[in-house]
Amino acid sequence: MNSFKILLLNGPNLNLLGTRESSIYGTITLKELLNKLYKKSSTMNAKITHVQSNAEHILIEEIHKSIKYDYIIINPAAFTHTSIALRDALLSVKTPFIEVHISNIYAREKFRKNSWISDISSGVISGFGTDGYFWALKTAITRLKKNKK
Repeated sequence: MNSFKILLLNGPNLNLLGTRESSIYGTITLKELLNKLYKKSSTMNAKITHVQSNAEHILIEEIHKSIKYDYIIINPAAFTHTSIALRDALLSVKTPFIEVHISNIYAREKFRKNSWISDISSGVISGFGTDGYFWALKTAITRLKKNKK
């Protein structure tokens, strides 16, 4: 059986996980998180390809190439609240996606409460720390398995 292909996208400043505002984002580094996600995905018949970028156009280009993936998990970070371009890119492809946020964006500053992609996503996981990535992975795999039947 072929494994499911998951594209994991992380937006600006997530490369600083573990050192950036640890009271909000925790102490796990992006590398540690990815190692755990890779390990978990291998037990779920899934392969994750990860891209983190502080540049909006790089994330958009990855979304444009997402036809080769079964699902996208995206933490757009600050682009959540500002990027119509990311929204348009996600609308332009048929790859389903889950929006993930480490912090609860709805319990933070007023400007963070707006997401330009939540209404077009398969779902939103917000405020559960890095556990949200694992729940998104589990949900994506469960949905993909249901669709294969």
